[in-house]
Amino acid sequence: MAHPNVYTVIMSDHANAVNIAKRPYHHGDLRSALIAQGLRLLAERDAETLSLREVARAAGVSATSVYRHFPDKEALLTALAHEGLVQLGEAQKAADRAAGGGEAGFAATGRAYVHFALANPALFRLIFASPALAASDVEERRGTEAGALLQVHAAQLAAREGGEVEIHALRSWALVHGLAMLMLDGQIGPDEALLDRLL
Repeated sequence: MAHPNVYTVIMSDHANAVNIAKRPYHHGDLRSALIAQGLRLLAERDAETLSLREVARAAGVSATSVYRHFPDKEALLTALAHEGLVQLGEAQKAADRAAGGGEAGFAATGRAYVHFALANPALFRLIFASPALAASDVEERRGTEAGALLQVHAAQLAAREGGEVEIHALRSWALVHGLAMLMLDGQIGPDEALLDRLL
């Protein structure tokens, strides 16, 4: 039986923001419905105030139903962080493709990274605070779209300019992540012209 209050998450091609489209819930896909509702709620508040009970209520199911898929809040937050990382990678891939790849594409992926952070602050912070996505899990991060794009562009940069691929990758990531955090924390304004100059 369909439930009218369940949503699916779709990335906007232009704003890199999480948009919500209404979709009937089917019991076979409860885990995805719970993640979609968790993402929707993260667009309104921070991860600390999110509760399993609230996500269940938003999905139109009982609180006990949630525990079949997520034994605790940390498990739900980890799933949301993974989905956020997927969406970040998709936004960067679209930006790279639109810019035609190469150096312009690399710069575009950096701008997409910052845009995603500004459009989805709670989700962005969760992605990089999640224990499941900790710095020690290098191989898993490389396996994501975002990680793979960074490695490809860093390798191209190393081929042009010399130096180690890993150092180019880390320097580039540190630049865009630092810019994103400075803008999120209000240390500098969300200045598109500045991004163009720096990236």
